[in-house]
Amino acid sequence: MSFKCSHMLGNAAEMLFNTASRVSDRPAVIDASAGSETSYDCLRSDTLAILAQLRRHGVAPGERVAILLPRGAASAAAYFGVLAAGAAAVPVSEALKPRQIDYILRHAGARCVLSAGRLRELLPKDIPALDVEELLNDKADHAPTGPVARTGGDLAHLIYTSGSTGMPKGVAVSHGNVWAGTSAVVDYLAINKADRIASLLPFSFDYGLNQLLCSVATGATLVVERSPVPQRIVESLFAFEVSVLPAVPPLWLQLLTSERFGAERLGRLRAMTNTGGHLPKEAVCRLRHAQPEADLILMYGLTEAFRSAYLSPRLVDAKPGSIGRAIPGAEVLVLREDGTPCAAGEVGELVHRGPTVTLGYWNDPAATAERFRPNPLHPAGMPDVERVVFSGDLVYRDAAGDHFFVGRRDSLIKSLGHRVSADEVCEALYASGEIVEAIISTEPDAIRGSAIIAHVVLDKGGDLDRLKRFAARELPRHMQPVRFEKQASLARTASGKHDPRAMAVPAE
Repeated sequence: MSFKCSHMLGNAAEMLFNTASRVSDRPAVIDASAGSETSYDCLRSDTLAILAQLRRHGVAPGERVAILLPRGAASAAAYFGVLAAGAAAVPVSEALKPRQIDYILRHAGARCVLSAGRLRELLPKDIPALDVEELLNDKADHAPTGPVARTGGDLAHLIYTSGSTGMPKGVAVSHGNVWAGTSAVVDYLAINKADRIASLLPFSFDYGLNQLLCSVATGATLVVERSPVPQRIVESLFAFEVSVLPAVPPLWLQLLTSERFGAERLGRLRAMTNTGGHLPKEAVCRLRHAQPEADLILMYGLTEAFRSAYLSPRLVDAKPGSIGRAIPGAEVLVLREDGTPCAAGEVGELVHRGPTVTLGYWNDPAATAERFRPNPLHPAGMPDVERVVFSGDLVYRDAAGDHFFVGRRDSLIKSLGHRVSADEVCEALYASGEIVEAIISTEPDAIRGSAIIAHVVLDKGGDLDRLKRFAARELPRHMQPVRFEKQASLARTASGKHDPRAMAVPAE
């Protein structure tokens, strides 16, 4: 049975209840780390238990409830339990420190926090913490029979960005956004109940949460692996016969270091998906060679619009640097600074319109007004107040209609009078074959404006001097790093993406 949501604009927790009524005995979550399995019937029962306890503690519709739990069946039940109560979920990454957690809880105005075990020690003392293990053990009263009524425009959850340009912002996602975004991804990835979807990314990251939503919407099985060790991840992919494998560029680069991933075919693997950053062309080719029977879908994610674009897998070999076209039901525009459309090949800002455009930034009207604006093209039949998302990302569209990412408008490097994309520098360094990972940072330079610094992790047998000679030969002077820093590992955000800010030299 396919997942459709054209008329389902109520409480997104209905996804779970609808699926559990159809496939109650099927595994909903397999925890590879714990060796446990949770059926859809059990996940629904745990969701009802949390819903009942939230009501007993006085949580009202519209209030925010934070979730600080290890990724798995309990955190899935907590998420759907909060939604079922009519409250808004605030998933919090367990990789964060107490100061960051405190900021998110207070900014969101969290009514309480669902947590357990050692993670409760990270919480501020003045915000009530409910122990999920105790809540799930107390199932005596399941008075609620299902989710409370919500409309498509009501708040479903807050996703806090990684804060790459300052303090993290809470992106306010509606129930309608959840239905529309999940439906679009299920559509173009052809997710079905026979799939086993790998969960390697936190639910506090919209991409990671999307794997849970797609699984639950279709009756597929979510295979949770929490180990950061590439070899352990690959073992779980084989052991649990994963069919859909989502990852971000740093994780893909690490998986490619596993000999087994490159030497053996994952028999059931049919799709590999990437978003959260640019995947170098060299890595695209290696992935296609490592698992040639699986489609590779290159995607462009935008937290403010749930998901924005994807490249058809049949075009990956011909256009490995493309992010493709808009997801089903949405439109991607490329606009000049004056709001007019760019011609093919002309670089402009990516602007997203459609039903996944979120509500804005929580408690931040100034930032919301800057990013969420009226559609400057005023399409026929649409009200003048239609809001679109200005991404801040520079792209261009080729003659066939596929899009290519250039860089962030606010993070292009000014070197020797030229605008330089860090992704373009990294792309050249990966082509050397000497490195596994790279991050570009900058430092002030009186002559260049900004000096480019390359932080690299060498591949087995990689040589820093050969890398320097390659860069000098392949890159124009304004794109050449002035310094190479050899690292054992590179900094990452809580969502697993590379973190250039953590590698940068502070300005004096």
